[in-house]
Amino acid sequence: MVFAPEQAESSPQRTIYSVSKLNLAVRRLLEGHFGQVWLVGELSNFSAPASGHWYFTLKDSKAQVRCAMFRGANQRVMTQVGNGKQVMVRAKIGLYEPRGDYQLIVEHMEDAGAGLLQQQFEQLKAKLQSEGLFDPASKKALPTDIRRIGVVTSASGAALHDVLSVLKRRDASVEVIVYPSQVQGSQAAENLISALNTANRRNEVDVILLTRGGGSLEDLSCFNDETLARVVFTSKLPVISAVGHEVDFAITDFVADLRAPTPSAAAELLSQDRSHLRAQQQHLSQRLWRAWQHALHRVQHRQALLQQRLTPLHPAQQLQQQGQRQDELQRRLQQSVNALLHHCNQQQHHLQARLSQIKPDAHLERARQQHQRAEQQLQRAMLQVLKQAQQRTAANAHSLQLVSPLQTLSRGYSITQTDTGEVIKNAGQVEPGAVITTRLGQGELKSKVLD
Repeated sequence: MVFAPEQAESSPQRTIYSVSKLNLAVRRLLEGHFGQVWLVGELSNFSAPASGHWYFTLKDSKAQVRCAMFRGANQRVMTQVGNGKQVMVRAKIGLYEPRGDYQLIVEHMEDAGAGLLQQQFEQLKAKLQSEGLFDPASKKALPTDIRRIGVVTSASGAALHDVLSVLKRRDASVEVIVYPSQVQGSQAAENLISALNTANRRNEVDVILLTRGGGSLEDLSCFNDETLARVVFTSKLPVISAVGHEVDFAITDFVADLRAPTPSAAAELLSQDRSHLRAQQQHLSQRLWRAWQHALHRVQHRQALLQQRLTPLHPAQQLQQQGQRQDELQRRLQQSVNALLHHCNQQQHHLQARLSQIKPDAHLERARQQHQRAEQQLQRAMLQVLKQAQQRTAANAHSLQLVSPLQTLSRGYSITQTDTGEVIKNAGQVEPGAVITTRLGQGELKSKVLD
């Protein structure tokens, strides 16, 4: 039996790498796919050679990874570092080509505790923002005439004292209903949610002020609760969030219908001062604050984009350039903020100058004189009307006297009446023995009928 020779199978084209090219390709793949990542772990094998760079291992109970942090980045670390330190880092995944070692290029490092809270804060903020809870279109407008304010805070805290002091100074007629709640601790978020629900259920206030004094990120963590944020967003009553100091931000600040930098500032916003210029100044301050926030967020967003575009070939050089770029942006931001502050200060001085030119005493004096003149004219008019009425009364009395029966009696006539008061016009109206009364011009006579 003879078999025909089979045709040789065509071999696929081979891609042949050198070791260096393979490591380069893998490094680019890792850096391009993952971008920046956040990790929490314990420092070990820490070393800081004369070059100023840091080399260490980041590990947990099950795994570890080698890390490098170059001098330009580690100079900005604000915490003490060393073996056994729990830290949180922001890094890029890469590959050290000469040894083929997978490693992390660390760009930022901080304490694990505060770092985790900040990371959770940023993650929840991004989540709620993507769901539209920060959308300005969903914000409820504050009432124009606020007469009753519901305050959700600690009944013994300084924030309540500050709010009451400002309201007493600006408008003591505004009523305040306190819905007491814990503002710190494990049960604080649940207490705040219960207080907000109570205020909405009772529906007895015009607006709700959610507030507390300043504190650390951990102290304010209850105001970063997701459930609380959703309750604030769905509140039927307008909600103002005033948590901490001006530099503090909480998730409720972004979800609420309005954010105030401090409890006192919130009370200023919710009360009307007698001077419209002060309200205008407050409005300008809010515009400045929002403009500063917008500029800061814009710079931070641009910084994040620039960091993602760092070339994987020269990380140290690109990090230095990025640091210079960041300094430039911060300088320009500071200049913009200073310019805005200068402009607002000029407007404030101008408004104060206009206010000083207004002299309410002169207006009050003119109004008082006009009131006195009007009062004198009213008195003269009342006397004239009274005199005319007296004259008319005298004339009417004279006319009445002319037709009065008493006038007829004074001329010698008389009127005779029965004991029932009936006027006797004929003799048949009485019987013998009846008593009759005769009225004369002066006095009366009692008579008894004989016949």
